[in-house]
Amino acid sequence: AFPVEGRDLNPLLQDPGLIFHPPLLYMGYVGFSVAFAFAIAALLSGRLDSAFARFARPWTLAAWVFLTLGIVLGSAWAYYELGWGGWWFWDPVENASFMPWLAGTALLHSLAVTEQRAGFKAWTLLLSICAFSLCLLGTFLVRSGVLVSVHAFASDPARGMFILAFMVLVTGGSLLLFAVRGHRVRSRVNNTLWSRESLLLGNNVLLMAAMLVVLLGTLLPLVHKQLGLGSISVGEPFFNTMFTWLMVPFALLLGVGP
Repeated sequence: AFPVEGRDLNPLLQDPGLIFHPPLLYMGYVGFSVAFAFAIAALLSGRLDSAFARFARPWTLAAWVFLTLGIVLGSAWAYYELGWGGWWFWDPVENASFMPWLAGTALLHSLAVTEQRAGFKAWTLLLSICAFSLCLLGTFLVRSGVLVSVHAFASDPARGMFILAFMVLVTGGSLLLFAVRGHRVRSRVNNTLWSRESLLLGNNVLLMAAMLVVLLGTLLPLVHKQLGLGSISVGEPFFNTMFTWLMVPFALLLGVGP
């Protein structure tokens, strides 16, 4: 007989792709902390110039690439693993990695404008804070077990509470700092309605709207239950409908303001 502590890895997880899937997601999460650190430094110093974007952009791009590869590997594994709902199931843990990916995509576009035109400064700072905060939220959702998920292979409520406290401290503190000192680094660039920068801003707004849809659909069952209103399920029909409305104008803007 094997001892309890000597059990092998869950058979579902014994897959070559999963050797790289968790580390890639982790590297993506950690990578966004660099952009977050640059944003906090800019807020504390009251100075944000093209050098900020030039240094932060490669780190953000690397984090985005790692996160993308991690999501793709996880989707490929779920596709051929029986009972996992195909490429994408809108599962809470899947959504946990998708939210920072959406924010990171918007951040990359915003950094490009900040570097080349000295615009979108406040937007860039806010997206840097948002992307890293969503990484912390994703870690909390995965590790705490507060949401029912087919991906919940290892949950630790005690550790989840620590992550929650850390997330509230980091996110709340950084947003407070942005509210107090964000006006010091606002852009002075005026763009016309049909300028490339305005179209990029429209893309970013749609990306963040998509992120909020995912956030709402992921957390609504938890909030609904905690309020004593019973259990509800938010699934594929909700997300597909909302994303259809958002991605059509996004695709149109993408063609003229990439």
